[in-house]
Amino acid sequence: MGAQPSCPLGKRRQQQLQGQVDGMLRTFLPCYRRQLAAAMLRHISQELGPQEPAGRQLSHTKKLPRVREHQGPLTLLQGRPPQWQPAFCVLRGDGRLEWFSHKEEYESGCRPLGSTALTGYTLLTSQREYLCLLDDLCPSSSGDLALEEPLRVLEEPVSFPLFLVHPFRAHLCFCAHSRGAQRAWRLGLQGAIRLRATVLQRSRAPAACAFLDAVLLYRQRRGYAGGDDATLGSDAEVLSAELMRELLPALRAQALRGLRGAGRARARACAEFLDAVHAAVLAGASSGLRAFQPEKDALLAALERMVRADLEQILQQRALGARRTEGSTLLPNYQDPGLNLVLLPLPTPLGQVSLLLASVSLAVNRDPGRSRGMPVPQGGPATAAAYSCAAESCGSHAPSCSDPSHPGDGPAVSLPSQEPFWHSAVQVYEFEEIPWDPELMQACYREAERNRNHLAQLAKPFGFLGMRSLVFGAQDLAQQLMAAAVTTFLQLADQCLTSALDRSQAAEQLEKVRGLVLKKFTSDSETTRWTFTRDWLLGIFWPFVWSQLGMRCNLEPPEVDGDILAMGWQVLTTEGVYKDVIQGILLQRIDRELKNVLGARDRACSLDD
Repeated sequence: MGAQPSCPLGKRRQQQLQGQVDGMLRTFLPCYRRQLAAAMLRHISQELGPQEPAGRQLSHTKKLPRVREHQGPLTLLQGRPPQWQPAFCVLRGDGRLEWFSHKEEYESGCRPLGSTALTGYTLLTSQREYLCLLDDLCPSSSGDLALEEPLRVLEEPVSFPLFLVHPFRAHLCFCAHSRGAQRAWRLGLQGAIRLRATVLQRSRAPAACAFLDAVLLYRQRRGYAGGDDATLGSDAEVLSAELMRELLPALRAQALRGLRGAGRARARACAEFLDAVHAAVLAGASSGLRAFQPEKDALLAALERMVRADLEQILQQRALGARRTEGSTLLPNYQDPGLNLVLLPLPTPLGQVSLLLASVSLAVNRDPGRSRGMPVPQGGPATAAAYSCAAESCGSHAPSCSDPSHPGDGPAVSLPSQEPFWHSAVQVYEFEEIPWDPELMQACYREAERNRNHLAQLAKPFGFLGMRSLVFGAQDLAQQLMAAAVTTFLQLADQCLTSALDRSQAAEQLEKVRGLVLKKFTSDSETTRWTFTRDWLLGIFWPFVWSQLGMRCNLEPPEVDGDILAMGWQVLTTEGVYKDVIQGILLQRIDRELKNVLGARDRACSLDD
C-alpha cells in the first residue's frame, strides 16, 4: 500500500507474542475461575428466589439475533500499489464480510478473496474523515507529501465511500455504485458490527457473565478503574483486544521505524502490520480458551451441584457477612454523583419501536391471488388465513414509516395501502423478519446514536468511556423488544384467525390483536427501560464509587483472593460481600433518582430487589 514492513512476522516474533498471550492467560484465568463461582451463585439464587410480581407479557422468540444477509457489487481498494477494483461482497448472517472477484465465483462456491469478522470496526462514509484519521495516525513531516504518490488514489474524490477502520486491524475501503446502495450497505454493516460486539452482553449464561466480570477484575488489578468498551466481542476477541491495547504503543513505534514511505502510506502499512500481530494474538487467545474449556465445564458442573446443595447455608453466611460489613462501611461523604446528567439520555428509544410496530403490524392489504409465485407458507392458521382473508380495511389505516404525523419515525419506508389484495399474504409472511430488517429498524436505533455526545460528558467526572457499549446495548434492547412483539403478534393471530373468517372479520381480529400486543409491548418496554437504565447507572458509577472508597475514606478494598467464606470454594468471599453491600447502597440512591425522573408509572414491577 505504498509502504511495507521491513520484514513479516518471523518465528521469533510469533514465539514472543505467544509468550505474551500465555502470560496474560496465566493472570486472567484465576480471575475467571473465581468469577465462575460468583456467577453460579448469583444465577441459582435468582433462579430459585422470588420472581418479579409482574412478569414479561410478550412471548420471547427462540431465534437468535442475526444480521440480515446482504450482497452486491462494490469497488474495493486493493493491490500493490492500491487501485480501485470491482468486487462482489457478501455480508453473512453471523456478521462476517466476504468479498470475491465476481458474483459467479460466489455462486459457484469458490473461496473468497478475503473475509473479516466485523468485531471492533468503525464505519466511516466520509472520505475526508478517513484521510484525517490516517493523518492523525501518522502525521506527515515537511516534504513527506512528495513521497506519497502510491496513495494519491485515496486523495482522488470517490463517490459513496464505505471505510471500515479498526484500531489494530487493516483498513477496508469500499465504494458503492449509488446512494441507495451505500445506505443499504451502511445499515447492514452497522448492524453486523453491533451484533458481533454485543455477543457476550446479550448472553445470560453464568459463564458469559463470569467472563465479563473477570475482564473488569483483570483490568482493575492492572490499574484501569473506569468503565469502557473493553468487553465488546467474543471471549477470545476481548482478550486479544486487551493485550493489543497494552502492546499498541510499542508495536506502532516499532512498525513506523521499519516502514518506508511517509504519511498516509505509512499509516495504512502500519495498520497491516498490526493486523498480522492481532491475527497471531487472536489465534493464541482462542487456543488458550479452548484448552481451558474442559476445565471450565467441569468446574461449572461441580459448582452447580455444590451451590444447589448448600444454597441456604451459603446465603445465611452471606447475610451475616453483609450485616457485619454494613456496620463498619459508609459511602464517601460526597454529593450524589450527578445522576441527572445521565438519566435523560439513558432511556432507550422504545417509543420509536412502538410507533414502528403500529405502522407495520397491520400492513396487510393485497390479494393473495397474485402472489408473484411466492410459495404458500407452512405454519399456523395466521399465515394460512392471511392468504384467504386479507384484511382489506387494515391497510388503509396503517400509517407508513414516513408519515409526518409520526415525527422521528425515520426514513421513508412506504407501506402502500391502495395496492391489490395479494400483498397481505406477503406482509404477514414476512412480518417475522421485521426485527432483522435494518431499514425498518433504523428509526429505533437513531435516537441512541444521537445521545452518544450527551453520554460523552460522563468521561471527565466519572471516567466512563463505554459510550459505544451503552449505545449498542440500547439498540439491542430495541431489537429484542421488537422481536418479542412480532412473535407475540403471530402467536395471537394464529389463535384468532381461521379460514372461516371473511376479510372484514379478519380485519377486526387483527385490530384486536394489534391493540393487545401494543399494550403488552408498552408494559414490557417500561419495565425493561427501568431495568436497563438502572443497570447502566450502576455500571457507570460503581467503578467511580469503588475508587473513591480508597481515596476519600482511606479504605482498602479486600484483596482479590481474600478470605473464602463458603465450602472451600470461592463462591462467597469477603470482597464479594463487601462489594454487594456498597452496590446495594448505591442502588438505593439510583432508585430514588429514577423515581423522580422516570416516575413510578414507568415501571410495572416492584422496586424491591
